[in-house]
Amino acid sequence: MLVSGIFLVRFALGPLSYAAGTPGGLFAPMLVLGAQVGLVLGTLFCRWFPYVAERPAAFAVVGMAAFFTAVVRAPVTGIILVTEMTGSFTLLLPMLLACFAAMTVPTLLGDPPIYDSLSRPGSAARQS
Repeated sequence: MLVSGIFLVRFALGPLSYAAGTPGGLFAPMLVLGAQVGLVLGTLFCRWFPYVAERPAAFAVVGMAAFFTAVVRAPVTGIILVTEMTGSFTLLLPMLLACFAAMTVPTLLGDPPIYDSLSRPGSAARQS
């Protein structure tokens, strides 16, 4: 429950972090939100399936890579970045599967990657 509350606060503060124009204004919150979503889902999964589930921290690592991939559309970059940050080479296959799904869904829905959206005329990145 606490992680869910922190997630909501971080989600609301994300646009403020980006608007400040500081380094990591978009990148760092994206990784934190992905880790928190993975942790919440991992905790729920462990409660529902206590004998089958992996530890919730593994879900957080996979969630970080998948969220990065869904927003940026760079699955290899997301997998390498998260693997280097966490040192968890045993999660490469789950990260690959999650990143494939995270890239496929927004692509099929026609949602552009975040950096393409920000480079359009009239976006916040162009106005500053």
